[in-house]
Amino acid sequence: MILLSIHNLSLPIEDPVLKFLLVLVIILAAPLLLNKIKVPHLLGLIIAGAIIGPNGFNVLSRDSSIVVTGTTGLLYIMFLAGLEIDMGDFKKNKWKSLTFGIYTFTVPFVLGYLGGYYLLHFSMLTSILFASLFSSHTLIAYPLVSKLGIAKNKAVNITVGGTMITDILALLVLAIIVGMSQGDVGTEFWVKLSVSFIVFALIVLIVFPIIGRWFFKRVDDKISQYIFVLVMIYLAAMLAELAGVEAIIGAFFAGLALNRLIPHTSSLMNRVEFVGNAIFIPFFLISVGMLIDFKVFFKSWETLEVAGIMLVASIGGKYLSAVATQKTFRLTKEEGKLIFGLSSASAAATLASVMVGYNIILSETETGEPVRLLNEHVLNGSILLILISCTISSFISMASAQKIAESDNEDTVSGNTHEEENILLAINHEATVERMVNLGILIKAHSNTEDLFALNVINEDKNESSVKNAEKLLHQAADAAAAADVKLQALKRYDNDVINGVNNVIKEQKITDLIIGLEDEKGFSPSFVYNLYNGYLQNDDVNVLVYHAAQPLSTIKKYAVMIPENAHQEAGFFHALLRVWNIARNSGATVVFYAPENILDILQKIIKKANIEAEFIIMNTWQDGERTAAQLKDDEALIILMAKRGMKSYIPRMRLIPELLNRNLKDNNYLLIFPFSEYDKNSPEIRSVGNHGDFVEIGNVIQKIFK
Repeated sequence: MILLSIHNLSLPIEDPVLKFLLVLVIILAAPLLLNKIKVPHLLGLIIAGAIIGPNGFNVLSRDSSIVVTGTTGLLYIMFLAGLEIDMGDFKKNKWKSLTFGIYTFTVPFVLGYLGGYYLLHFSMLTSILFASLFSSHTLIAYPLVSKLGIAKNKAVNITVGGTMITDILALLVLAIIVGMSQGDVGTEFWVKLSVSFIVFALIVLIVFPIIGRWFFKRVDDKISQYIFVLVMIYLAAMLAELAGVEAIIGAFFAGLALNRLIPHTSSLMNRVEFVGNAIFIPFFLISVGMLIDFKVFFKSWETLEVAGIMLVASIGGKYLSAVATQKTFRLTKEEGKLIFGLSSASAAATLASVMVGYNIILSETETGEPVRLLNEHVLNGSILLILISCTISSFISMASAQKIAESDNEDTVSGNTHEEENILLAINHEATVERMVNLGILIKAHSNTEDLFALNVINEDKNESSVKNAEKLLHQAADAAAAADVKLQALKRYDNDVINGVNNVIKEQKITDLIIGLEDEKGFSPSFVYNLYNGYLQNDDVNVLVYHAAQPLSTIKKYAVMIPENAHQEAGFFHALLRVWNIARNSGATVVFYAPENILDILQKIIKKANIEAEFIIMNTWQDGERTAAQLKDDEALIILMAKRGMKSYIPRMRLIPELLNRNLKDNNYLLIFPFSEYDKNSPEIRSVGNHGDFVEIGNVIQKIFK
């Protein structure tokens, strides 16, 4: 019976199982086949959609299932663009993004208007809407660029910010022209559009983060957290449509709203990117391909004429805009090409505008044929524009992004003369395991995916239940790290003394950072304080971090960092500082440094090259810092750079810190960092000049200032 039903299959395929199987085979095969001939798989998915679609061999119809999943993919691209943007760099480059947005909107718009009005003889309203088709662009190559690890590059940041501006302007033009064609434009129209857009933006950018922070504090279930993210994407998209703009703007704003709540190195971010790149975004590309009909270009010369003007206005305008941006801000040649590659693809907003304009009927001819705002030639020409622009975008973006990534890797390797970082988590309590793993992932170098260790020391006299408990804790730690695509090495050790066991592993594995977790209820107990100062801190060449987590790292808005006088003269200062920088870069939280003026001067020199969102406040006395720490608000955390007795930055009042924290910060996160006091004998350089991954700039700047 099954064989008979398959034998009698007709096209297009309607069987849901077979339909989904075919799409999955295409998604699987496209990258594997096209990567060998160095063709971007994004282009392969679009071409595959054209071949199997209703205008190709009609294997699949572009029905509601394809449209819904493809729409999710489109929203996902815009959401990821907002989510992965570095807010510190975004604020730093906001005027550059605004300038690029104006360039990339105005130049194609002018070319499109001149072509539509003077060459194609469209009406003024039609010419304006026709011109707006080329002003917007879709970040179709963004997943490819992000995969190469250069999503934080200045050119990418400028392009993403400019995308928001130009898409909003293009879609506002669409709303205005539609209103004018229907005779609805007046004072009421402008007031309604302005107020609705402002209300939408305020709800998404202010209310969404409040809801997200509340949700992530109370819900630990990973599946529920991911579904919550999807709900936020679609809710923002719906609110955007209610405000009179396209859903993609809502998705981008949702990404900005949740940017700080989903750390870039977290397991949730890994899930968001994985599902999007594996399923939703490929579905969108295939659905775009299904719109392509090659036959229409052989039916009418007028269609080819319209398509030619559209290509010149769009591709030519985007190229001129990218060159102007490159020259204005003195970017490199490859960065200019990357801006052009990312901004040259027309798909989402262009398609939306064309479909809206095509469906608006202004009048009828004497023969009863409809006179549309945008005619059939523009509709067919837009399909060719989508195919060619996406092809150009894919090739240019991949080529320039690879060169930039290779250049970054060369810089990293050339400065990487130090030993690799090895981070050890001393786990002992189930409640602290996941929190410690999350901190370890947050502070590690971006390129470090294997040198994370978890250790549980088992007393040799304990029974079998202790062994099982150790295995349970280590398995839990490994699972938490694996969720963020990080390999954690689990270590069991038998020893009568926990401190001896930890210290021996530090020597064996050449550990650079030791993380110890505090239990919520106990905090700094007398026994822990004794073991800390008389045990763990006896390692002179290890960075020791003592961590108390009262809430998820992703929900922290601001970190207060206290740095004592003379801390910059300690051997491990910059190693500890790099950890603070990693926290800020990976979480997106604001960091407020409280330190003497001479140390703040050092930090401000570094931040010019390795940007984070930071504030600087002069701390005249250590007591001033203690008073500030005692007054932390909800969703704020404390980081203190400590010192052992005998070090230059040691202050006797540091002995009172545990008591202060137990008394005033039971409900806050805090992290004590004890920098190592001696240079590694095998590494004469300052070990923190670590040139790890995304943080290479910090090492370069520190070397220049202090070498």
